[in-house]
Amino acid sequence: MSAQQRVGAAADLPPGKVVGAGRRRCRHLGADLAGGSVDANGCLVCPWHHSAYDVGTGRMVRGPQGIFARVPGLDFGYRMLTRVLPLGRAPVTERDGDLYVGG
Repeated sequence: MSAQQRVGAAADLPPGKVVGAGRRRCRHLGADLAGGSVDANGCLVCPWHHSAYDVGTGRMVRGPQGIFARVPGLDFGYRMLTRVLPLGRAPVTERDGDLYVGG
């Protein structure tokens, strides 16, 4: 069983806010996902090139955007990569007003 890591006070972390907890990196160019956001579909969106990840499975559901979206096969390639190497996920729990990830 892995150790839990404190993320912060629950009052400081409204729904949709993304903060760092461990090593969570975009599969595209290794961007730190802590600076990202959660979109209307509940997907974690990379702050650099706007790839989107299903938070339940860790799989990329939309590949890199902007100029990268014009590269043939790039979106498909990264989506297939995350079928094999999805983002890590862990349960989040609240205890005494603080949020913890892991378990």
